[in-house]
Amino acid sequence: MKNIEKLILPTLVVLILAILYFSYFAPSDELGSFASLDPNNNASVPVIVKMVKEKGAQRTQDGSYIFYVLDRDNKEMMITGLKDLPPGMDDAKTMVVTGHMSGKDAFHAHGIELRN
Repeated sequence: MKNIEKLILPTLVVLILAILYFSYFAPSDELGSFASLDPNNNASVPVIVKMVKEKGAQRTQDGSYIFYVLDRDNKEMMITGLKDLPPGMDDAKTMVVTGHMSGKDAFHAHGIELRN
């Protein structure tokens, strides 16, 4: 009986940690939302999005690219700031753009990771 009592507390701790990890910290494949980002914060944040393939990517005069993505709320957002785009971007189902809001209607990306 004493052995069982010694195992109850560690088992509960492991169970609580597992629940916290799988409900909060586990990576997700669902799209993110730009609405939750603060336009006054310059911290780089990853957001999972879908590319608006109909608009494509355009190169600007300064050599960077501009393209458009959709978040989970179907809000279209302009992505700016990337000098190079990864190959196969048009074929990716989703992508993770890492950066910060640049005003109200643009997201300045520092990096991009494709997901299939």
